[in-house]
Amino acid sequence: MVSISNNNQKQLLSKIATNDGHGENSPYFDGWKAYANDPFHLTDNPNGVIQMGLAENQLCFDLIQEWVVNNPKASICTVEGAENFQDIAIFQDYHGLPEFRQAVAMFMEKVRGDKVTFDPDRIVMSGGATGAHEMLAFCLADPGDAFLVPTPYYPGFDRDLRWRTGVQLFPVVCESCNDFKVTKKALEEAYEKAQQSNIKIKGLLINNPSNPLGTLLDKDTLRDIVTFINSKNIHLVCDEIYAATVFDQPRFISVSEIVEEMIECNKDLIHIVYSLSKDLGFPGFRVGIVYSYNDTVVNIARKMSSFGLVSTQTQHLLASMLSDEVFIEKFIAESSERLGERQGMFTKGLAEVGISTLKSNAGLFFWMDLRRLLKEATFDGELELWRIIINEVKLNVSPGCSFHCSEPGWFRVCFANMDDETMRIALKRISYFVLQPKGLNNKAAVNKQCSRRKLQISLSFRRLDHEFMNSPAHSPMNSPLVRT
Repeated sequence: MVSISNNNQKQLLSKIATNDGHGENSPYFDGWKAYANDPFHLTDNPNGVIQMGLAENQLCFDLIQEWVVNNPKASICTVEGAENFQDIAIFQDYHGLPEFRQAVAMFMEKVRGDKVTFDPDRIVMSGGATGAHEMLAFCLADPGDAFLVPTPYYPGFDRDLRWRTGVQLFPVVCESCNDFKVTKKALEEAYEKAQQSNIKIKGLLINNPSNPLGTLLDKDTLRDIVTFINSKNIHLVCDEIYAATVFDQPRFISVSEIVEEMIECNKDLIHIVYSLSKDLGFPGFRVGIVYSYNDTVVNIARKMSSFGLVSTQTQHLLASMLSDEVFIEKFIAESSERLGERQGMFTKGLAEVGISTLKSNAGLFFWMDLRRLLKEATFDGELELWRIIINEVKLNVSPGCSFHCSEPGWFRVCFANMDDETMRIALKRISYFVLQPKGLNNKAAVNKQCSRRKLQISLSFRRLDHEFMNSPAHSPMNSPLVRT
């Protein structure tokens, strides 16, 4: 067998196939690889890496399973639903099943507190939010054009919007001194800097609720953002995929509310990305949505959607589930309560050992401040600390530099993708690490010191465990569906 050198591969293949645009070399994805190579398991691998880098909502699968069991006709793969098999299995156009689009529109309204209405005919399907973002990038910009993006932002945006489209992302620098809020000054400065660099700005991308911050944009900030994009005549892409993960006040305000109130707003510039991956916990279903107020974008995006459609079997099941208003109201309320309990327990446990987090009320994660643990206040220092956390503490938390954070020492921690016992083990690992004396680099010495402190730390967490065990049992791992 003849092997081909990397240089020859680059000559044989396309630039897209051989470039690094996917961003897989980021520490964000390196953490996933570390987990994949040594995954934690309560019994089979108790010393493995705990996955805290995956924003996945696993806290309500018991509710989902109960609904599936009670509604067998919703699936064409059951005795009760098999009579619809042929109608669903044959060719469907890329508009999507009418009942699916209607159900998604209703769910989007419910998640936003029934403050706005959505037209099912403006809903365009895609293969997850990843496909939705790329689809919009193809529709709104040409190679070399750019979108402004407030920092810190989701690392996957570099892949979703840039890799195959040739579009650039230009940072709007936000800082910890005001809790990373998006300000008019920061927007104007970023736009002006791009102009000076001869970069054509075609739009602004915002993430509300924010990934990785877990915070919401208030009404005044949203008004400022809409005013800004109108003054520049650029597009606004609003990623609202965490809309139903809000677990405390203030409530979530969608950009759709703002554009209805602002008569002077050019609605042709407003586009929403949504999915069912986070709010329902269905990333494997690959349901992404583009909702645009621009008729031309809707028509073109629908044609593009043929490259990443949602299977009609999935549409059929979800149309039934999302149309069940009693179930949806119960699910949204219960999910919010469970997320709030889990986030509160996690951040409280960290606070007990002196670790602070950014105040947040949404998302499947929080923004952890480890600046005081850095040997030096640089991104190299952040990566050095991250490697220790990955390789020695055995926790996959994501470093702020992979989110393009402007300041070193921040880490994103996901809390909804694990059971209760794994959460407690993760907290104890962090505690051992934080409480160990400085300068103990010898592994044996560290282990000895950890043993001496074991009783003290266990007592510190006894109350935490007691509180959690006496709260309602919400562990998703109790679900037979998850175990399967």
